[in-house]
Amino acid sequence: MSFLFAWRYFKAKKSTNAINVISWISVVAIVIGTAALILVLSVFNGFEGLVKSLYSSFYTDLKILPPSGKNITVTAEQLRELKGIKGIKNYSLVVEEKALVQNGDYQSIVYLKGVDDNYRYVTGVAKHLVKGEYDLGTEDFPKLILGAGVENALGVQADRNIFPLNIYLPRKTEGEQLDAMNDISSDTINTSAAFVIQQDFDTKYGITNLAFAKKALRLGADVYSGVEITLNDPGAAEQVQKQVQKVFGKGYLVQTRYEQNQGLYSVMNMERWIIYGVLSLIMVVAAFNMIGALTMLVLEKQKDIGVLHALGADRGFIQRIFLSEGLLLALIGTVVGMFLAYTMILLQLKFHLISLMPGSFLIDYFPVEPHLADFLLVTATVFVIAILASWFPSRKAAGQRFVVR
Repeated sequence: MSFLFAWRYFKAKKSTNAINVISWISVVAIVIGTAALILVLSVFNGFEGLVKSLYSSFYTDLKILPPSGKNITVTAEQLRELKGIKGIKNYSLVVEEKALVQNGDYQSIVYLKGVDDNYRYVTGVAKHLVKGEYDLGTEDFPKLILGAGVENALGVQADRNIFPLNIYLPRKTEGEQLDAMNDISSDTINTSAAFVIQQDFDTKYGITNLAFAKKALRLGADVYSGVEITLNDPGAAEQVQKQVQKVFGKGYLVQTRYEQNQGLYSVMNMERWIIYGVLSLIMVVAAFNMIGALTMLVLEKQKDIGVLHALGADRGFIQRIFLSEGLLLALIGTVVGMFLAYTMILLQLKFHLISLMPGSFLIDYFPVEPHLADFLLVTATVFVIAILASWFPSRKAAGQRFVVR
């Protein structure tokens, strides 16, 4: 019943035209605020999804690491048990160490990553090659796949480099002093390809075969830097993580993809809430307009309120009428705003109307990804603000009695 009164008051012509104007300004502000929130959150989702997909091309679903130091011991028995865990699709043994790579007068510090034959099946590096072929060479004739940034720093063309590069690696040493003759390996290595994934990887990593890396570092047969694991269902990472931890014990650190990049995900999540908070200020502006419109409506309908009191309406009923009026304004604005935002999202997905600066990113248009949770969050935000904005005028209306003459 209170909503019917609110709908009638919304449609009825007011004696003062300013009430209608302010009411529609409130609706328009809610439309703009709702559409802006949905669109910006959808763009943020698009970029977030793109960044996560790029990171997932390099970081695996699970990774076994040493809790301290650089290396762990992985026995054949542990690998057999690991292979038997349900949900594990494949795994790769890896060795990582900083290396100095030289090409004549050019040199660069590279995170050298020695990987086994399974590596191309547990990560997406092989799918992101921009030149050359996926070839890691052998223990005696190693080859190096460079990130595009490292390739540029060394001044080479990875797929056609004629002269081998010099590579220097620090070996494991028991003493405190470094012996340049015995504790630093010096080898030559050819390049075979270059990859482009994300700047953090492109300017940092070089990938070679595991046998060469272990030989250069003088590592034991069962010594590795980690084990990278891919799953049949990435959503089951936490469940499989517990099983892997049980196999390897407390002396090993088993991390999910989120834990490997916890800083990145935390920053993105914080940015998301900051964006949401800033754009919600648009709704606050709409709330001030709504307070003004409802306050003027209360003054406009003094006679009607008096009649309702005379007919036996209590204060709660009067208050619900004007609360419903505020919610009605919010409902109209929210529905129109969401329809407008969703239409723009569909157009962007299909026609890429808003483009990015060419060459500034891997894609040339703003990515958008609508999430149902965002629509629900924006709806709840609008209605909470509408209730708060309507509360004071409705209380004022409910607290007054007017004499009908």
